[in-house]
Amino acid sequence: MTDVTVAALPAPRSIWSLRFEKFRGHRLAMYSLVFLAVLTAICLMAWPLSQYLGIDPNKTNLLARFKAPNAQHWLGTDDLGRDVLIRLMYGGQVSIAVGLLATFLMTVLGVAVGVTAGFLGGRTDAVLMRLTDCMIALPLIPLLIVLGAVDLTKLGLSAASAGSPLFIFLRIVIIIALVDWTTMARIARAGAIQVRDRDYVRAATVAGAKRRYNVLVHVLPNISTPLIVAATLTVGRVILLESTLSFLGFGIVPPTPTWGNMLTNAQQLIISAPHLAVYPGLLIFATVMAVNFVGDGVRYAFDPRAENEGRSH
Repeated sequence: MTDVTVAALPAPRSIWSLRFEKFRGHRLAMYSLVFLAVLTAICLMAWPLSQYLGIDPNKTNLLARFKAPNAQHWLGTDDLGRDVLIRLMYGGQVSIAVGLLATFLMTVLGVAVGVTAGFLGGRTDAVLMRLTDCMIALPLIPLLIVLGAVDLTKLGLSAASAGSPLFIFLRIVIIIALVDWTTMARIARAGAIQVRDRDYVRAATVAGAKRRYNVLVHVLPNISTPLIVAATLTVGRVILLESTLSFLGFGIVPPTPTWGNMLTNAQQLIISAPHLAVYPGLLIFATVMAVNFVGDGVRYAFDPRAENEGRSH
């Protein structure tokens, strides 16, 4: 009898390691992820760099207007004598933080509405989806402008609280999350409807499992893939929305810098000092494009039907 040598089988790999390997095969997504990581690290160095150079990013100095790049001001100064590089770095912190936090909040809100509507069905589904349809019918940018222009001091909030940078930041995050959750809700509802009729969900219900258990154990894990992809693609749009609001004067209030309000300040100087508009404009463009490429890579990694798509990137 002939001895047969059986090769050792490779150790099983988790689904997350397989997805990460597919993501690594999407070169544009990997390059974009590295770019975003480097950009975020640079923005987080704003305070140490400003302390090292002895620069206050909000302090005006009319005698130092439009200075060329030098040893202290690496990208020169703006029309009020403020350091351009430090303000770009602080502005990046605000813009990226708004994108991440608002996306998280709108995902939580959208998933709560969508899963509740899809899993319960019936009248609850009808009411929540009509509410979602009403939100979708409203024009997004005008609605954001109206909400951003509301004077909260007339609603009982003190002027000091309403004007604090932290409150203004949180206000913009909440406003964007409250008006842009509908996509997440529809994705979560569609997934919940598919999962609620599966045999294992019905078996768990018959065995005495409560709705909350089924939602947390069966529904959410099974609809996480499209939600993660949608959330990743949403970050870039949120950064663009915040920049648009700040550009129009309804977002983060100066002197707190963001890329959007830096563009607003530079629009009157586009002829005499075009670089003051080019820097924040390029950063907004590059960041949004990079986030979208990362989102495309996440979609490719999570979608089994996209097996050959990433080879062309």
